[in-house]
Amino acid sequence: MPSSASPAVSLLPFSLFYFSYFAFQGLFSPFWGLYLESLSFSAWQISVLMALSTLARIVAPGFWGWLADRRGRRRAIILTTSLLSAAAFLLVGLDRAFWWVFVSLAVSHFFWAAALPLVEASTAHLTRAQPGRYSRVRVWGSIGFVCLAMSGGLLLDLIGIGNLPWALCALLGLVAAVAWRVPEVAAERKNGQSTSMAATLRRPEVMALFGCCFLMAFAHGPYYTFFSIGLKQAGYEQGAIGMLWGLGVVSEVAVFLLMPKIMARTRLETLMLASLLAAALRFALIAAAAELAWVAIGAQLLHALTFGLHHAASVGLIHRMFDQHHHGRAQGLYIIASFGVGGSAGGLIGGLAWPHGGMATTFAMSTAAAVLGVLLCRRWLRPAAPVQAG
Repeated sequence: MPSSASPAVSLLPFSLFYFSYFAFQGLFSPFWGLYLESLSFSAWQISVLMALSTLARIVAPGFWGWLADRRGRRRAIILTTSLLSAAAFLLVGLDRAFWWVFVSLAVSHFFWAAALPLVEASTAHLTRAQPGRYSRVRVWGSIGFVCLAMSGGLLLDLIGIGNLPWALCALLGLVAAVAWRVPEVAAERKNGQSTSMAATLRRPEVMALFGCCFLMAFAHGPYYTFFSIGLKQAGYEQGAIGMLWGLGVVSEVAVFLLMPKIMARTRLETLMLASLLAAALRFALIAAAAELAWVAIGAQLLHALTFGLHHAASVGLIHRMFDQHHHGRAQGLYIIASFGVGGSAGGLIGGLAWPHGGMATTFAMSTAAAVLGVLLCRRWLRPAAPVQAG
């Protein structure tokens, strides 16, 4: 019987989903902290609210990934959670009290965090015969991000920072509309002998992979929470801040387009190590002299490696290390370990460090986390034979 993950399945709906999903992120990441600052929230309150998107990734991906692997209904979950996320975000802009924003944002993010790992698992499966092709689909997420990041400052100059929640809600509505086009891509059922999920997770190289993902996300936690605020305090205008965020993602786009050639020549473990080394350099530059335009530009160009290269290597390694019928949960665990636990911890601890040294102290912590990741990767993340698909 033909698999539902036939090569005949069009990749266009996945490209559209990535574009719209990360267009929302392109407006949210650079400017949401500035919006919260405009409400006169403290640094700790801002870090808590910014961490909600990453905290949601601790709970949501594992639950929805388990449900999708068990029921084989990825499309229904992607569509339903996208609709509910947009509906919940409607409440965010109705009141400016901290607890109102906290609760409504938490509900929206719980549903928002569900779809991406399922789309990632489906895309990785459809492009499994040509691993570098995954990046050609995923690059549309980067394009969506850069479009909104680079134009977001100008948009907010026109409509005012206070209207940011409504602009974000409109983008979530676009995500929900595009989710209707995403086809069902069900993983093949377990057939014969296969490695259990628990046994796979106990392998040293798998634990090392998730450790590296955690440390990379921890290092980025302060970046997503305080980078825009730090640039504003250093004298950058909203438009310049958006352009710097956009520049980082433009470099990420370039790497995604080159990934087929890169992955054909270089081991995934080597790519992971390169991404962590680049992160240590990037965050050291931000800690030392982000007020200098050329330093900020150089640090943002390294986003190509600290996100683009790292993410492509992570998805490739996870797809290789886990049995096919575990891919939904495995991608969910990747989101949990990295953007969930790692990003939340980095952002929250960054909120404690920020009042005691600002950019220098907070991004020195990010640098230290990346260096630990380098050491972990060199010691434990060794090439291994692919797991036989079940």
